[in-house]
Amino acid sequence: MLLVLSVVISLSAALSSCGSKGNETSEAPSAGAVAGSPVDMSTTGTITGSIKLDGNPPEMKNISMAAAQKCAEQRSAPAMTQTVVPGGNGTLQNVVVYLKGDFSRYSFPKMTTPVTIDQQGCMFNPHVLAVMIGQPLRVINSDAMGHNINAASKNSPRQNESQPAGSTPKDMSFAHEEIAISVKCNIHPWMKAYIAVVGTPYFQVTGQDGSFELKNVPPGTYTLTAWHETYGTSEQSVTIGPKEEKAVNITIKAAAGSY
Repeated sequence: MLLVLSVVISLSAALSSCGSKGNETSEAPSAGAVAGSPVDMSTTGTITGSIKLDGNPPEMKNISMAAAQKCAEQRSAPAMTQTVVPGGNGTLQNVVVYLKGDFSRYSFPKMTTPVTIDQQGCMFNPHVLAVMIGQPLRVINSDAMGHNINAASKNSPRQNESQPAGSTPKDMSFAHEEIAISVKCNIHPWMKAYIAVVGTPYFQVTGQDGSFELKNVPPGTYTLTAWHETYGTSEQSVTIGPKEEKAVNITIKAAAGSY
């Protein structure tokens, strides 16, 4: 009897020990783990430049809204395709420019100011936009008919929000980086847009002059990345020193073909 009791006690101790090790592996990191620190603003620099288009862009074409007469009636001029939109002086609009690199040593404040996308004239405006992870995206319907925004994210929960005419704006956000999320309106199939979700504040979408400016960049070597819905991704290494201002242009070759 004493032998059996001894064996039972030994087994119980072993099982208890195994259970203890299992709990240890699921525990959060210790309180001594180093968290990211704010960027030292006294050392930061600025990266500026523009996105150049090498070659002739495809011709922008009229979008037919004959299937939705109310859409056509709201416009003073036909809507144009936006797959490739040239900028001034041989540049390219609607390019998401951002930095890739090791930012794990830093912490960044949350961006709480909403970025707005409007459904206006049966088109998304803007066509390409960028937000930081967790930043609110405010969806507005300025039209006199219903729309919806169907954001087909692969890394975050899919957003599919309908908006009747006159409804209040809707806020949404994305939990993970993704370049870029395709957006459409299920009611009007020509309505398309893209949302880039970036993990740091170092990003911008090029406008009419094709330029960008990334401020408050900590010293280091990074990959300057340009994403375009038609021409894909172009990258260039860039090193920036303390308080340095560096100009970097990226040239994208125009692909043959049309929309």
